[in-house]
Amino acid sequence: MLNWTSVNEVVLLGLTERPLLQNIFFMVFLIIYTLNLLGNGFILAIVMLDSDLHTPMYFFLSNLSFLDICFSSVTVPKMLQSLLTRHKEMSLKACLTQMHFFHFLGSSEVLLLTAMSYDRYVAICRPLHYATVMNTAMCLSLALGAWSTGFVHSLFHTLLTARLPFCGPNRVSHFFCDIKPLLTLACTDTTVNGRLLSLVTGSLVMASFLLTLLSYALIGVSLLQIQSIAGRMRGFSTCTAHLMVVLLLYGTALFTYLRPVTEESLQIDQIAAVSFTVFTPMLNPMIYTLRNKDIQKATRWGRWRP
Repeated sequence: MLNWTSVNEVVLLGLTERPLLQNIFFMVFLIIYTLNLLGNGFILAIVMLDSDLHTPMYFFLSNLSFLDICFSSVTVPKMLQSLLTRHKEMSLKACLTQMHFFHFLGSSEVLLLTAMSYDRYVAICRPLHYATVMNTAMCLSLALGAWSTGFVHSLFHTLLTARLPFCGPNRVSHFFCDIKPLLTLACTDTTVNGRLLSLVTGSLVMASFLLTLLSYALIGVSLLQIQSIAGRMRGFSTCTAHLMVVLLLYGTALFTYLRPVTEESLQIDQIAAVSFTVFTPMLNPMIYTLRNKDIQKATRWGRWRP
C-alpha cells in the first residue's frame, strides 16, 4: 500500500497504437461522425419545421435524433482528438464526467426506444384510441421518464465509481472512460461495483428489451389478423426500422454489461462500443428516413411550415 500512487489523470490507450491505423481510423470515424450530425440534424430540423410531422411518432423520433447527437458527441470527439494528436491523457474528473454522460444518454436512449415501441403498439393495436392514449401529456411523460430515469441510473454508478481509490498504473484499455475499464484501476476490491453494474444496468436494459419485444409480439399478432396482404405488409414495414435499431443497440449493450470484468472482455468491449457509439447513431437516421414516406414527402415538397 505504501507504493500506491493516487491517480489524478488517466491515459486512454484507444483502439490501436499503430500510427497508420490511427490515421485510417481518424478519417473513417470523422466521416461517420459527420454523417451522424448531418443525418440526425436533418431529422430534428424537418420535424420541427413541418407541422404534418408534429405527431407522437415523430416527437419520439426527434428525441432519439437529439440523443444520438449528444450520445456520440460524448465519446467520438475525444477519440478523434486522440487519434489525430496522440494526446490520450484525461483528468480523472473529466473521465468521470464523460462516464456519467455516456451512461445517462445511453440508458435514456434504451428507455426511449421502449416508449417508441409502446407508441407503435397503440397505433397498430388500438388505432381508435390512439389520439386519446398518446396525447401530449402522455408523450411528454414518457420522454421525461426516459431522460430522468437515465440520469438517476447514471448518477448511481458515477457516485459509486467516484468513491473508489484509484492507483497506478493509470492506463485505461479503452477509447473512452467507462465503468468496467475504470474498475481495473481501483486499489480496492471492486466485486460489489461489478455486480451492481451487471445487476442494475443489465436489469434496466433487459427489462426495456423484453417490454419492447412484448410490444412487437402483440403488434405481430394483430397484424397477422389482417386479411389484406398489402395491409399486413404495410403494418410490418412501419415497425421494421424500429426493430433494426433495437437489435443493434440492445444486442451490443447486453453483450457488454452482462459479462464480468476481465482483460479479455475489455478488448472485446471496445469493438462493441464502436458499434453503439459510432455506427448506430449514424445508422438511425438512415434506417428511419430511407423507407419513411412521410419524411420523403416532406422533403420532396418542402412542406416546412409552422
